[in-house]
Amino acid sequence: MAAMAALQSSMTALSLSSNSFLGQRLSIPPSLSPLHFFEGYMEMIKPRENPCLIVVKLKRWERKECKPNSLPVLHKMHVKVGDTIKVISGRDKGKIGEISKIFKHNSTIVVKDINLKTKHMKSRGEDQPGQIIKIEAPIHSSNVMLYSKEKEVTSRVGHKVLDDGKKVRYLIKTGEILDSDENWKKLKEAAKEKTEVAAAAPAADTGAAS
Repeated sequence: MAAMAALQSSMTALSLSSNSFLGQRLSIPPSLSPLHFFEGYMEMIKPRENPCLIVVKLKRWERKECKPNSLPVLHKMHVKVGDTIKVISGRDKGKIGEISKIFKHNSTIVVKDINLKTKHMKSRGEDQPGQIIKIEAPIHSSNVMLYSKEKEVTSRVGHKVLDDGKKVRYLIKTGEILDSDENWKKLKEAAKEKTEVAAAAPAADTGAAS
């Protein structure tokens, strides 16, 4: 009993606490104290006096403007299929041609024998060997102007209503009407010929195979 009392008195003399080791107080460096970490965090989230604003502008081809039904918005164009135009800008400046196809979602057109690109075709069997061909690449509609074959001048386009109530396009310089019945008949005949040729091609292939 005397030994236990002596041990208890010696432990009391050492006065051990939660932050002491064998009677010596532990010193925590300021860099490891919780208060130091809290102050550093507050310094990080503190708003700056002159914040750096980063403005990102999307390019035209990164995102297309769409309707609520997810279809692309079609732009109004001053040219149509079958119009005679003259290139006013680009590599083929000064050339004259006829429009064969238009794309209203990005305002581009395809003109016959203008803006030709080289395309390498792979072979698809013994009957169709590989070859290098020239194709007509689209150009932007702002690089062309309507052209009058009779007066041999370029002109801007205008709109007017005829006596019969029909709204047509015409050339401002010459007064030539573009949307005439003759032009529409020519376009319909050309489209009909294309469909007939496309329908006759598969039939000829099946006949040769049999």
